[in-house]
Amino acid sequence: MSYGTTPPPQKTAGQSGYDKPLPEITPLTKGFWDHARQHRLAMQVCTHCGDIHFPPSPVCPKCLSDAQEWRPVSGRGRLESWVEFHRAYWPGFANELPYRVCLVRLDEGPLLVSNLVGDAAEIGDPVAVVFEAVTEEVTLPKFKRAG
Repeated sequence: MSYGTTPPPQKTAGQSGYDKPLPEITPLTKGFWDHARQHRLAMQVCTHCGDIHFPPSPVCPKCLSDAQEWRPVSGRGRLESWVEFHRAYWPGFANELPYRVCLVRLDEGPLLVSNLVGDAAEIGDPVAVVFEAVTEEVTLPKFKRAG
């Protein structure tokens, strides 16, 4: 059944057995994905004013400095919101229905959209990052209820 929406073609790694959409790694996002492959969550930090921000940008959203670097963060935060999907918008999700997408406020401040895995959680619950290596190039950060 279709509701009039068709997802755009996405880059996938079907040859590796992973058949879900993959992120496009660009020069701007490369630091994030390099850290994730090492099972570290990292955020872009302005070396001029110290602002920690996500998503990455070529200049700091606070002071407009172009002095940016990637630094590991705690990987801990609070669950701000989540939704449970009961429809597979890509065939690769069909065997995982229902799956949860979440919004996490990291202890360092930035918001991150990801997947909520493991036991159910409630808004405000503490969460911690876990990593899933899906290809040689891409390791996805996901979150689970902590404590």
